[in-house]
Amino acid sequence: MKLIPWIFRVVWKLVLSLHPFSMRKDSFKNDKKRMNTLSYKTISANAATVTKDWVLIDAEDQILGRLAAKVAMLLKGKTKTNYTPHVDCGDNVIIINAAKVKLTGKKIQDKVYLSHSGYPGGQKEINPGKLLVSKPTAVVEKAIKGMLPKNRLGRDLFRNLYVYPGPDHPHQAQQPKPMKLTSIK
Repeated sequence: MKLIPWIFRVVWKLVLSLHPFSMRKDSFKNDKKRMNTLSYKTISANAATVTKDWVLIDAEDQILGRLAAKVAMLLKGKTKTNYTPHVDCGDNVIIINAAKVKLTGKKIQDKVYLSHSGYPGGQKEINPGKLLVSKPTAVVEKAIKGMLPKNRLGRDLFRNLYVYPGPDHPHQAQQPKPMKLTSIK
């Protein structure tokens, strides 16, 4: 009768020593049984490892907010696999035909852009209809800038955006790739 508990203890110790995830105290000393965590390191992009492409987007007959959301994603680099939130890993984006962008509903006359000169009574307001006539690129730039981070990185990302009112742009030397907004997820 006393032999059975002794055999049971020996067999149990043998089972625990062979099990790979054993909870015995000395099992953590043996590194061969532990998982190799070096293969699971998160790789962060930096200025040396980032590849920046040039992208050309035609804004003709595009809805302003949808255009701005997709372009902001491209500028931030969220469409890339090596996206890092604190690094400028986005592409350089050229937008042509910005004067032909569309706004839905009555936003063309009802939406108001406010600015202030800094002096008392210096608040000015303008609607997108008037702004498209006087400075057609400003409507697209304001919409995209509002969707970027409000810090130094956001200001750096905004410098990668080039908006032109017509179909011509001076960036042929960079060989931009034409991209449709429907291809951006």
